[in-house]
Amino acid sequence: MFDFAPEEKAQLKAQSEALEKLGSSDFKDLPEGLVEEYQVLRKLGNFARVSIPGADAEVVLDAGVFVPTDISRAAPVVIMPAPLAATGWESYPGMIRKFARRGYLAVAYSQRGLAHSSGKIEVAGPGDWADGSAVINWVLANYPQANPERIGFAGSSYGAGTSLLIAAHDERVRAVCAQSAWADLGRSLYENETRHLKAFEALVALFGEDRVSTEVGEIFDDFRANRNIDRLLEFSAERSPLTYLEMFNRRSLPIFLGTYWHETIFSVPAVVEFYRALTGPKSLLVQIGDHGGDEVIGFLGGISRPTATSQRWLDRYVAEASVDGASDHGVRAEYMHNLFALVQQPDWESYVVPPRRFHLGDPGDPSGETLLLDNPRPGWSRSFTAGVDTPATVAPTLVTTGLQERLGNPVVYRTAEIPDEHAVVWSSPPLARHQRIIGSTRLRFTVTPSAESVTLVAHLFDLNPANGRALIITSAPYTFLNDVPGETRTVEVELQPAHYVILAGHQLQLVVDSKDILFADATVDGSTIEISSPDGEESYLDIPIGDVELS
Repeated sequence: MFDFAPEEKAQLKAQSEALEKLGSSDFKDLPEGLVEEYQVLRKLGNFARVSIPGADAEVVLDAGVFVPTDISRAAPVVIMPAPLAATGWESYPGMIRKFARRGYLAVAYSQRGLAHSSGKIEVAGPGDWADGSAVINWVLANYPQANPERIGFAGSSYGAGTSLLIAAHDERVRAVCAQSAWADLGRSLYENETRHLKAFEALVALFGEDRVSTEVGEIFDDFRANRNIDRLLEFSAERSPLTYLEMFNRRSLPIFLGTYWHETIFSVPAVVEFYRALTGPKSLLVQIGDHGGDEVIGFLGGISRPTATSQRWLDRYVAEASVDGASDHGVRAEYMHNLFALVQQPDWESYVVPPRRFHLGDPGDPSGETLLLDNPRPGWSRSFTAGVDTPATVAPTLVTTGLQERLGNPVVYRTAEIPDEHAVVWSSPPLARHQRIIGSTRLRFTVTPSAESVTLVAHLFDLNPANGRALIITSAPYTFLNDVPGETRTVEVELQPAHYVILAGHQLQLVVDSKDILFADATVDGSTIEISSPDGEESYLDIPIGDVELS
């Protein structure tokens, strides 16, 4: 999902038009610094805007194709389905240029029903997979210099998921690069029985509901009405790369995945699960921010980690070229709030920190130190009134909040302003040493809602007690759908994974409330929620945390 800023749209337009005018060298609308780049590109090949027949008669795909003029060797092929943006394939001029300079025959196309492509939108359904195969067929039929043994797919967001699904079903694909990827569409839309309505509506707005298929329209209507969720999950499973894990592993398909610590569109735990289950060559890059935060620079031809990784990955596994620099295999991650550092480990198990158990003490303890490392603290309970949003939010806005975080301007929370009557807060003592949190936090607690249903949202914060400023580390929603009002349940909730450095003297804070702007909650306003820690089923928070030395 990319809703580009006006200045980014202007740059994309200028560069896409320069590609179409490559033959005439009409580069007057380009920034001066890019003119030489396009003059070099002109010597390497030709570019054309083309219409590619899709898999169905009514589908014609709008595309751009760069073809190398050097026919002394068969050219590797990279095919790039567009992200979900009004600009369609024209979102990728920088990537086309970068791949062209590496000797690729590069194709970027808008998927069916999007931008200037015809047909009905299936949301990465079987028609979209078949279209990907049709693009391969078209390239091989029209360009004899295209090497049929050297075909890779690369994409971001919607283009990432579609690239993975095409690769699962077409064995001609040798490698995939999936930036801002999804692995399980169902968990992205419906996490812990909670609808991610804000992200859903943002995606739908970019799709355009007048262009969706009948099936997709029904799914959209049902999701808004919170009905036929089983059908949604079946629909989503068909469109989830995790469903086709055996197909990827049977072929040892090389896969690069990129995501973000505070991703609000697609499930990060599912991407991590997918990465861990892959048995072929694999790479996982996790960055500060939210969906697409670093890719846009690469779309415009600049240097960004995910697009640079994509180029090296396909050079290695598609072009079979010598690749300089450190290996991209394994886990590479930025950590909050230092995007200039990059931690690398060979696998997820080596990367994460073992969990330590913080017991939830009585939230009413006057000491204020209620998130404790020592013995269980059973026997307490705390009630609050549901239905009021608090200053604890996962993110005030989709994507842009994470972009600001990436630019060094994270949202500052004032957790002291959270009203006791509408949330529960636990705080640790000030930390004696600098700590790092790497991995997934798990919350276990016992809940008794007075109504049949309630949505709770857990947030873990880093609080600086000297100034009252808190920054969010991780979060997760959970919806209780009880058979009868007043039913008590003990549950475990996995929060989004994190890599966060918290300074000595700061405190960890856990906040649980009952409403968030990102989610369609099942909370009955004015009902009562009791959180407790019964003897034998004590409430706790498992945090992957350990000491760290800061230079």
